[in-house]
Amino acid sequence: MLPYFTGIEVEAKLDYPRLIDALEAAFRSGGEPMPVRQSYDVGTADTPGHLLTMPAWDRGRTLGVKMVSVFPRNAERGIGAVSSLYVLFDGQTGQPTALVDGEALTNRRTAAASALASRHLSREDSRTLLVVGTGNVASHLPEAHRAVRPIEKVLVFGRSLARATALVAKLTEKGFAAEVVGDLPAALVRADIVSCATTSQTPLIFARDLRPGTHVDLVGAFTPQMRECDDATVAGARVFVDTYAGTLAEAGDLLQPIAAGTWSAERICGDLHELVSGACQGRIDAADITLFKSVGAAVEDLTAAALLAGEPDAGVGPHEEIRGALSFTA
Repeated sequence: MLPYFTGIEVEAKLDYPRLIDALEAAFRSGGEPMPVRQSYDVGTADTPGHLLTMPAWDRGRTLGVKMVSVFPRNAERGIGAVSSLYVLFDGQTGQPTALVDGEALTNRRTAAASALASRHLSREDSRTLLVVGTGNVASHLPEAHRAVRPIEKVLVFGRSLARATALVAKLTEKGFAAEVVGDLPAALVRADIVSCATTSQTPLIFARDLRPGTHVDLVGAFTPQMRECDDATVAGARVFVDTYAGTLAEAGDLLQPIAAGTWSAERICGDLHELVSGACQGRIDAADITLFKSVGAAVEDLTAAALLAGEPDAGVGPHEEIRGALSFTA
């Protein structure tokens, strides 16, 4: 019988220092191009539904695929709209070796990827983190960032005071000095790192509110119609991405400034592979405003699942991905 790693086990076994190091090794190694995610309409006239598949492999070692179903009307049934499962296979025999809770895996590796970028882009003395959003991903970001920077203070901004308060209570239990903030521009002035995980379609972060030296981590906005920052933030920052193909296909934070003519893709300073391999320079000085835009990469899922199942050296190059299994709430 295949081992199945529940969400609780994923949380317990994939500690951030080890996962971040594994992702760094995977991105450093590079790898062959992988297929972009596949999306299929599997619903009916009365019940819309989509099936998404995201494959990745490291030839001769391991391979895997994340499957995500999205049924928006599940709320009427009292169940979640998104379900996700990751299947890991042996790279020599093709035999399945493990099943993993897809949502927990995605949340964990997403936060770890942000922390990996922060390791190279935020100031080493960064102590105050502003989290914009109160969903599942947002709740993971402080622990991940604390694995690479001496985070002491966490500010939480969200549309729902109740959800923001609940997240602060959760973070306080984990040893953070956390507080709810209601004035986002004022909170931005206090932050060393700003990490956004929302589904916003209008800017939340404006360049006029950012102080020199801030690192901006944009995790949400995973479609061309969505965005979390204004054009001026992108234009004034040193911009890095997880993968070129993914962000230039899906990241509204970059695509909208490109369409407006206020910025161009040629100004991207590097992707995660170039950043961690030393092919491009990260932060240059303490006054830099750096920006990391992620839309997700299947290499992260495969690396995390292989690490979970006992294949710590497994790693592949950048791949395209979707945020279908994530929960974002501003």
